[in-house]
Amino acid sequence: MKLKNLLLVVFSVIGSLASNAQSNLLNAKTPDEIGKKTAAQLESDNDKPLPYGYVHDRDVLMGKTTWEIIDLDERVNFPLYFPVDTAFVGKERRSLFQVLLNGIKEGKITEVYGDDYFNSKKTISDIQSVFKFRDTTDAGKDEFNNFYDDYKSGKKVLSAEYINETELSAADVSGYKIKGFWYFDKRQSELKYRLLAICPIATEARDKAKGNTDTIELFWVYFPAIRDVLHEAKAFNDKNSAMPITFDHLLNSRRFSGVIYKEENVYGDRTIQDYMKDNSQLQLLESERVKEKIRNFEQDMWNY
Repeated sequence: MKLKNLLLVVFSVIGSLASNAQSNLLNAKTPDEIGKKTAAQLESDNDKPLPYGYVHDRDVLMGKTTWEIIDLDERVNFPLYFPVDTAFVGKERRSLFQVLLNGIKEGKITEVYGDDYFNSKKTISDIQSVFKFRDTTDAGKDEFNNFYDDYKSGKKVLSAEYINETELSAADVSGYKIKGFWYFDKRQSELKYRLLAICPIATEARDKAKGNTDTIELFWVYFPAIRDVLHEAKAFNDKNSAMPITFDHLLNSRRFSGVIYKEENVYGDRTIQDYMKDNSQLQLLESERVKEKIRNFEQDMWNY
């Protein structure tokens, strides 16, 4: 996370400039009119994400499920991480984590799970403790002990000054894990990829309050069920700030850098780290080998 901390100020300035790339910017007569869309613009924006085509099981000549990790310290992945402070960019841009969290809180995202096999479904109340942690200060504990009977009976209630509240933010997210399916469509004679699930990785609020930097999988979201939410959210387009890209397009077109850490296998889907222990270089080489194995299937289809 050191690289992100160093560039945070720079991207805050860039974010403030990018906020100007809003609707009605060139026609606004006052700053208040920036961002207000006309009826025609609202109608043209009322679209849906490009639907997936139907794929029959018999058309899948080859299929392989893979798990990847997206490191947000890599520059190419910055559109998924920034902005961490929305005060600089108005209302139009949010980080991917904030989009997911807002969707869960507002009830727009309901397919939330505790694992990547979608066995244990979670609600916002189930995962609330992951995002927010409340603890009593030492002074609050002394106050409670000195007036134990009053607090026990409910005559007195600890005031906010005796409570420390720690909450996760977009700045605490170090990366994402994604689960996807590579398959060769024999009808179209093409190797394709379908994203199945995404999971933010961050330090739990309890650990953050104690200064522990160990990261965990916060929650898994079934990707096809959240495409409408991601389609409405915009990520920064470095090549043309007037045409921001949706998170749905960004992820489906694989405009990010990911490293495979697990593939579907006979050994109970063991991770690469399980059999390539204590050697990061060999783990990266094994990840590339898995990628090449999938690519080579398509290449071998055209060998005569």
